[in-house]
Amino acid sequence: MANIKSAVKRIRQNRTRNLRNRQHRSQMRTMIKRFRALLSEGKAEEAQELLPKVYSIIDKKARKGIIHRNTAARYKSRLTRRLASQQAGSGSA
Repeated sequence: MANIKSAVKRIRQNRTRNLRNRQHRSQMRTMIKRFRALLSEGKAEEAQELLPKVYSIIDKKARKGIIHRNTAARYKSRLTRRLASQQAGSGSA
């Protein structure tokens, strides 16, 4: 345990920020899972409607510094590719 007053405060701040960041990250991951679940169920149209909301959440988390902006770009790219492959697969069937 820290003895210095500023170090005690820093520990308190870090704990608070850690909890907040964890909540933000969890919210983002939940939305991504929801999107992927729609795709796995074959509901590409619903996933298409959800994609802008997922993008928005990912971008917000990147702006807040919860995730790195390159990580955000990678998430968005992978989700878009997955949706495109799903739509291509269902279009030819």
